[in-house]
Amino acid sequence: MADLSQARVLMIATDGFEESELMKPRQALLDGGVKVTLASLKTDPIQGESGGEKGRTITPDATVDDVDSADFDALVLPGGVGNPDRLRMNERTVALVQEFFDDGKTVAAICHAPWLLVEADVVDGRRATSWPSVRTDLENAGAKVVDQEVVVDGNLITSRNPDDIPAFIDAIEAALARELEPAGS
Repeated sequence: MADLSQARVLMIATDGFEESELMKPRQALLDGGVKVTLASLKTDPIQGESGGEKGRTITPDATVDDVDSADFDALVLPGGVGNPDRLRMNERTVALVQEFFDDGKTVAAICHAPWLLVEADVVDGRRATSWPSVRTDLENAGAKVVDQEVVVDGNLITSRNPDDIPAFIDAIEAALARELEPAGS
């Protein structure tokens, strides 16, 4: 695998995140040397869920108001039902998603997290996947929805559910490696 020690990834989550969809990609990226910053709506610990039950908590590093998209190479959005539903109502979170897209940076969203992509109006004409109940929203926003474990469309990476996490992580790491390649190599 490429040296990802220079990569900087922003993850955004709040209460109701799917535990595995935040913890596993975060740990894999950290293990690969990536600097990962977790931002939320507040800096108090946020509560995860696993199988509909309360899961572990994690303390964010910053609030969404305190981070700047220019400081990161990629954005990773974990799912869970409540997490993206709350986040899509936050103007700064939606603006951050739009900024990453405007700058052509990698944006990776899994499960219910594509709701944020719909809210940010960034999926029109893009191929994407998600949890089944989010697919109509993606289609209505102009996305071409497919049922695959991971879909890469330019800088956009989407996956369906926790079973897809290994492919989701691989796609994120590959995108970071491409982004960090020296020009002309």
